[in-house]
Amino acid sequence: MPPKQQQTSEERYVAQLTEETHRLLEHQDFTEFHAFARDLHPYDLTQIYRELDPEDSGHFLIRLQTEQLADMIEMMSGQEQADIFQALGPDRSVDVMEQMDDADLTRFLQDLPPAKREELLSYMHLSSSSTLRKLLGYPPESAGRLMSDRFISISAEDTVQEATEHIRRSAAMSDTISYLYVVDQERRLAGVVSYHDLFFAEDHQLIGDLMKKRIVSASVTMDQEEAAQLIQRYEFLALPVVDEESRLCGIITVDDILDIVVSEADEDIAKMGGGSKDIDFDTKAIVAVRRRLPWLILLLFIGLISGSIVNFFENTLNQIVALAFFMPMIAGMTGNTGTQSLAVVVRGLNGRKLNAKTVWKLIRRELIVGIVIGISCGLLITVIAYFWQGNLVLGGIIGVSLLATLIIGTLTGTCIPLLLSRFKVDPAVASGPLITTLNDILSLFIYFGIASRFLGML
Repeated sequence: MPPKQQQTSEERYVAQLTEETHRLLEHQDFTEFHAFARDLHPYDLTQIYRELDPEDSGHFLIRLQTEQLADMIEMMSGQEQADIFQALGPDRSVDVMEQMDDADLTRFLQDLPPAKREELLSYMHLSSSSTLRKLLGYPPESAGRLMSDRFISISAEDTVQEATEHIRRSAAMSDTISYLYVVDQERRLAGVVSYHDLFFAEDHQLIGDLMKKRIVSASVTMDQEEAAQLIQRYEFLALPVVDEESRLCGIITVDDILDIVVSEADEDIAKMGGGSKDIDFDTKAIVAVRRRLPWLILLLFIGLISGSIVNFFENTLNQIVALAFFMPMIAGMTGNTGTQSLAVVVRGLNGRKLNAKTVWKLIRRELIVGIVIGISCGLLITVIAYFWQGNLVLGGIIGVSLLATLIIGTLTGTCIPLLLSRFKVDPAVASGPLITTLNDILSLFIYFGIASRFLGML
């Protein structure tokens, strides 16, 4: 019998919370349950919900306060959110949705079927549904879809004392008070002042004298990844979002950006592996097969070309059987170096616009990297092949072949995503399996081509 896996400290902590939750629900001690749940972080609530059995989880949802439910649901996946709203029913779902962050709610609604989305929106208050419809009207994966209208705006003519009083009245309805956004009468963004500067200013000072007029902002149509890079570069806690007339429409907070960064990284990793961003732990087997199989069938047919190359050079292989020993190594090393370059380029292209100078600099660098790696590995395999097979010419053929294929593999992994990016195609689709398959074809052709050229010397 295999040894029982030791629990981590987090698993033990969650198990204790789940056990206590079960006890309180079983004994219907709801006063103590509310006091217990009030002290828990939304993340803890999500972990408890996932560990409870179906009966307890239903009672758990019923007994949680609306605000706690909203905070908990914001931390869950889209499928989990849909399941919970289904369990809550329309009336309670709308109450919870009214408390949720606009950006989180927009991400949930955009994945629903249109009829179901409209049904939920029709139940909400007109002001809330209008805001959400406006956000859903922005392009997918744009800053407009991500922003929230929960921010504090002030006037340049306000005094510090007036601004402070406004913060006290409005703080509960704002996602952050770290920055106060200064707008004119047409709500155009005129400046920004930090709460830190406001705190140390004199009560009689005007906001116009304190605010910074050079403003970094995102447009409503800006890609979410570009907005994330702005927050990263300037180390903001929040980023203002403006329309084409510079009117302040909303803000993007750093916690929303973290969700996007993780989501985009997961998506790129899935694509580079030849998978799909829509496949996760909860995806059914038949759905995963349907999403993966077409891609793999395409690679299968491309891979048949490798077999054709081996068949084309059959005479060379029959005369020098030792060449077969090094085939997997040549193909594998070429695929590996191509995948490494692909990862570097995709990460560098993430939300970044390139110019010709940057592209050529990157290609030159990767060419140098390929040459240095190729020479190093080529010399090493030449020595190994010589001592193993006792044939210096064979060792030289294998070494030169590896040098050439590593250079080609590096350039392939660099240039393909750059070309895709140039033609407005997501570079992550130049996935690892595709690069590896193409490099297999090129490496075998080069390897046997060089071997055939020098066959008479062997």
